[in-house]
Amino acid sequence: MPKKPGLYAVSSEGEETLRSSQVAADDAELLDAYSRAVSNVAEKVSPAVVHIAVQPRGAGGRASGPNQATASGSGAICTPDGLILTNSHVVHNSRKLTVTTLDGSSSDASLIGEDPDTDLAVISIAGSNLPTVELGDSNRLKVGQLAIAIGNPFGFQCTVTAGVVSALGRSLRSYSGRIIDDVIQTDAALNPGNSGGPLVDSHGRVIGLNTAVILPAQGICFAIASNTARVIAGKLLKDGRVRRSYIGIMGHNVPLGRKLIRFHQLGIDSGILIEAVEPSSPSANAGLRPGDVI
Repeated sequence: MPKKPGLYAVSSEGEETLRSSQVAADDAELLDAYSRAVSNVAEKVSPAVVHIAVQPRGAGGRASGPNQATASGSGAICTPDGLILTNSHVVHNSRKLTVTTLDGSSSDASLIGEDPDTDLAVISIAGSNLPTVELGDSNRLKVGQLAIAIGNPFGFQCTVTAGVVSALGRSLRSYSGRIIDDVIQTDAALNPGNSGGPLVDSHGRVIGLNTAVILPAQGICFAIASNTARVIAGKLLKDGRVRRSYIGIMGHNVPLGRKLIRFHQLGIDSGILIEAVEPSSPSANAGLRPGDVI
């Protein structure tokens, strides 16, 4: 018998079922939106992500033998004429670089410049109207926002992983020993071969360049901030290297005595005790010696 229109009582069990159904529908909608965001970014950015095969130099700078294993990494095409941003540790001490694009075409690449201190490098391939990435503003990042890594781990071309920006402003020691500041921490999975690939936001803008993973820890990966990459790339394009000022000393902070502070009317209470002076450095030329305090 059909129900007549009107008001009907709903049991508590029925209300709970309705709420559960609504929650499930909302969760499914959120998951669909997340999936679409990652898929759209992958489709947009992947054509500009390349695989870099590296044939290293042999010992003493000699050419490596034909049977020597090659290393590999990733890179991001930044200009239509073929400038590619990658990691310095990917291309350092290389004899030959071969770049493979998403369509499977390969070409030799030239090293424009590298900066081991920030683990960044620029290489180039011949081309025109190539797909490119868009560099975003890493200063506007927020912890918790979506982060998508695209690269070629273990030589598998165009692999996409997703996570979040776990932390900002991290410090990371480069393979040259220098500390890199403003590094991005993410839990997007990175593996060997991801190095040099882009870390992008939900709009497909590059927010970092994937560089390192802490092993055996899970979900602790790092990327060089896009604003750092933008500055360093400009200097590499201009000079092929980054020119940095230095004074050529090793030392550590020491407290200054009160009498010394009063006598020289100093506005500070500590100085640097010089432990070593690099020969022919600006400090050596100025007459500084171990034991001096500056």
